[in-house]
Amino acid sequence: MIKKLCGVLLLISLILCGCWKKEEVINDTLTSIRQKDILKVGVKTDTPPFGYLDKNGKNIGFDIDLAKLIAKRILGDENKIVFVPVNTTNRIMKLSSGEVDMIAATMSITPQRQIILDFSIPYHTAGQAIMVKSNSKIVSLSDLENKKAIIVFGSTVEQGLRSNIPNIQIIGYKTYPEAYQALKAGKAEAMIADDTILLGFAMKDKSVKILPKRYSKEPYALVFRKEIESDRFLETVNMELEEALNRGEIRQMKAKWGIN
Repeated sequence: MIKKLCGVLLLISLILCGCWKKEEVINDTLTSIRQKDILKVGVKTDTPPFGYLDKNGKNIGFDIDLAKLIAKRILGDENKIVFVPVNTTNRIMKLSSGEVDMIAATMSITPQRQIILDFSIPYHTAGQAIMVKSNSKIVSLSDLENKKAIIVFGSTVEQGLRSNIPNIQIIGYKTYPEAYQALKAGKAEAMIADDTILLGFAMKDKSVKILPKRYSKEPYALVFRKEIESDRFLETVNMELEEALNRGEIRQMKAKWGIN
């Protein structure tokens, strides 16, 4: 009777102290990645300098290098990685469905997203900016009253625009290249997005310019499924990010891709 009582008390104490997490140990995401010996990462293919394709169709950019850094940390080899194309509209769906283990795709932390997703520590802070044609007379957000502006669906831009400029006419596109081409074609007076994304277009095209003011702070982070199985994976990634920041490696990567 005494032995039985001791066994019950031991079981209760294990549960209360959080030491008995059978499901987490067996099925956690980090263990699964290591067993498969491959890391699947959702990345953009149309957003220089963060994630895009070179002339040979190879994934390159800051987010690509960052994902390789994580693969090397958890698998010992930066090449043990599969890049899955995502865009601003479908990236959360591809993470939630399990198609990817992690997202590295210029995704900023917001309170709304934190309800359904987990984020790493930030690795870059962008700011929303306005891009117009070089000969445009628009100089600020207020100049877009009763005018058309282009955004990309799924970004954090739309809510802020409607709050600040109620009479603005918003035109949405699925990808940044589509939005950029629409601006070039004169379908709106401006395109609004994170400055680092707009920079990729403006650096190669003198017919457009980015206005100097920034209208938000957008902390970019790596993104994970919000579940107990992802906790150890997230902790490991955060450790590597902190070390990379302390080593100056993140700063060097930004310099490589021309990111301020």
